[in-house]
Amino acid sequence: MNVQRKEKGFTIIEVVLVLAIAGLIFLMVFIALPALQRSQRDSARKSEVGTVASAITSYQSNNRGSAPSALQIGQYITGNSSAVLASGSTITVRTTAFGAAKTLTADLTAAPSVDDVLQSDEILVYFGYQCDPSATAAPGSLIRGTTRQSAIAVGLESGPSTGSVYCQTN
Repeated sequence: MNVQRKEKGFTIIEVVLVLAIAGLIFLMVFIALPALQRSQRDSARKSEVGTVASAITSYQSNNRGSAPSALQIGQYITGNSSAVLASGSTITVRTTAFGAAKTLTADLTAAPSVDDVLQSDEILVYFGYQCDPSATAAPGSLIRGTTRQSAIAVGLESGPSTGSVYCQTN
């Protein structure tokens, strides 16, 4: 009577297969995570633009339509006399009246304070301008607005390697 013993355990092929599947899952998570984080930061920036637009409208309603400074906008949002928001974004007022149509670009890697170029965590405000609603190819186009209108723009990480422009008119 020959009795064969069956060893309990996993074969090397089963172990390698499980490790390969686990490695693929980790790889997918590490690839998707930075894109998800960029998307969340862009959503926060868009929300801040809405908050700035609301603060400008509120200030103008309380001050006979006059244009607020960056410090006054920041004060309406944070309660402090600062143009830096809690997220670290800085509000910069570029113009207080319409001059000529402008096209904004985003370069999140550029040196700070370059005219009409949005840097990382910078919110630009242009009074007397509005975002061009027909500018689907160039969303950073600004055209003449009323004296009470303002275009608020921020650079987003999505899009080209240097970023894209998000613009909102109050």
